[in-house]
Amino acid sequence: MSGIAFTARISASVLTDPPYSQSPDELAEAIRAALRKAASDVAHACDPADLASARDACGRHLARRRSLPIEPPVDYRAKITLDLLPDDQAAVTALLTAQRRQAVTDALRRQQTEAMARELADPAAVLVRWIERQPDGWKDLPAPDVVGRIATAFAQYRPQHERAIEYAALEVIREFLDSFQDPPQKRAIYEVLAAGMRHAQRPEHAAKTEALLDGHALAAEPASDT
Repeated sequence: MSGIAFTARISASVLTDPPYSQSPDELAEAIRAALRKAASDVAHACDPADLASARDACGRHLARRRSLPIEPPVDYRAKITLDLLPDDQAAVTALLTAQRRQAVTDALRRQQTEAMARELADPAAVLVRWIERQPDGWKDLPAPDVVGRIATAFAQYRPQHERAIEYAALEVIREFLDSFQDPPQKRAIYEVLAAGMRHAQRPEHAAKTEALLDGHALAAEPASDT
């Protein structure tokens, strides 16, 4: 996170028994430099907003057995206490608060958008909104084709979680079925669809399709002279 850094206290334990090829001060300096580098490498990939995970990652990394590249080698391992300075902790808290506030705002905006899209996909709802916003009320109504175009535009809206292949397929199927305006043709298409569902071992869907056919396609057919 830019501008925010960890602070750390590192304690090392030398595992190799003396004698050493370097003085205690030289040995301590080399170990400190190696551990600072190791801690920095891990800490740069950690998020200060998730201090617990950063502590775990750095702790695991520094707890490994290490060896100084000298002769004879000196083995050591370390413990680290990771923290944030008060000003940095305050900055992280302020940032998280702002992110939560923005997340709530974004969620409410998405809900409002989706609710309005569902409402205005109905031409009647478009017309009601139009009337509510016109000072003349019923005197300045839009043409039916204008209302239809507006409703169609909203009906085509899909939230991100609904933009799956199943929804795209539904749009294709809807357009296909809508392309058959002649009642006998429409009846034949629905009968083929129901038969395909039965063949796929989906009798419940076939029954629902036939119910749609009986409720809508038959009603659209002209009455025969008897």
